[in-house]
Amino acid sequence: MDGVTDDASAPYCAAPAAADTTLTALAPAGPAAGPRADCVLCGETTEHPVGTPGSTQCPRCAWQQAQRGACSG
Repeated sequence: MDGVTDDASAPYCAAPAAADTTLTALAPAGPAAGPRADCVLCGETTEHPVGTPGSTQCPRCAWQQAQRGACSG
């Protein structure tokens, strides 16, 4: 076994440090973030701020789009 160790104490899948697990860019903004963007499909207010890049969708339309993509295979 070239270069493969069988040491049980070696960190194979160590959890990242607490500072590395913050996902603030992926989380919806808090209530003080300002006005919310409208869904591009139905026009309802989304959980994303107005300045969010890309096409913003409400949770219902995002779920429906995902279902359409999953079933079109």
